Amino acid sequence: MYLLIIILHKEEWLDDVLSCLIELGIEDAITMDSESMEGSLAQKVPIFAGLRFGGKDNNYSKTIFALSDEPNTGKEIVRFLKEIEINLEEEGAGRIITLQVESVIGTPKGIEEI
Repeated sequence: MYLLIIILHKEEWLDDVLSCLIELGIEDAITMDSESMEGSLAQKVPIFAGLRFGGKDNNYSKTIFALSDEPNTGKEIVRFLKEIEINLEEEGAGRIITLQVESVIGTPKGIEEI
């Protein structure tokens, strides 16, 4: 089993990324609002308030956590999104991190049809 961590800097792509996960059979993802370290430092540590790190205007993003049985799910997500002209490999767009998981305890609540 693998943990996918998707850090999405372009929040307007969130619905497309989540739809992609559903297409790949991943139905128990969790999304969170997140903030870059630079943004957090600029707001909370006065000495960094005037600095701009890497020229980023938007310090907020969405972080998605999901489990997958396949080690190449991250690559599949990138391929799928490129088909609809979304390039996660574009600089500043986001990241996908895949980590091998030793164990998972608990079962997610199933998605019900409406």
